[in-house]
Amino acid sequence: MTKPEFRLAMGYADSPERPALEALFALDDTLAGILRTTREPLVGQMRLTWWYEALGRLDTAPAPAEPVLTALQACVLPVGVSGAKLAGMIDGWEALLEPVLDAAAVDRFARDRGRRLFELAGSMLSVSDARIGLAGEGWALADLSQRLSDAPSRTLARARAVEALDAALRGHWPVKARALGALALSARFDVSASPAPPGSPKRVGRLAWHRLTGY
Repeated sequence: MTKPEFRLAMGYADSPERPALEALFALDDTLAGILRTTREPLVGQMRLTWWYEALGRLDTAPAPAEPVLTALQACVLPVGVSGAKLAGMIDGWEALLEPVLDAAAVDRFARDRGRRLFELAGSMLSVSDARIGLAGEGWALADLSQRLSDAPSRTLARARAVEALDAALRGHWPVKARALGALALSARFDVSASPAPPGSPKRVGRLAWHRLTGY
């Protein structure tokens, strides 16, 4: 998924809810950046531990002068998502520090990064739908599949992404959840056998149709 498609999907959320949603996904992007820029697992673990502790402290102390933490405390905590819940996302990223990315690690990543992220977003949007968690798992796995160099792990992540996203995108999505549905649709394009280019009329039109109809 490209940044323009992400911004398009965020535009599907109601204006009052958008800052919290964007702050939540900014945290995810920050954690992803740690894994992208860290070669040594021990260093990666130390950086993730710092974020785990910093997120937990949001519940009891003012955020430090760090933009992501400041935005979370200002926009996300007031709508009922605690720092402790946010810290749980770290577990998913830690799975990628394992020496071997086996099926158990892939499932842990999908659950603790993707499902947790989307379910927290759903709670902020006041939507309860079992498909949101599945969409999150598929979204995270689709992203992972595009970043792995190991062919077996990449194939596994892609297959799990297709399975989760196809299940999540069945049926009508409620209006308030369509920003998340659009993210899932964009991810599904990414793991298609012959994906349309990001930003192509086919992709943008499909996202617009989802916004209008929920399908």
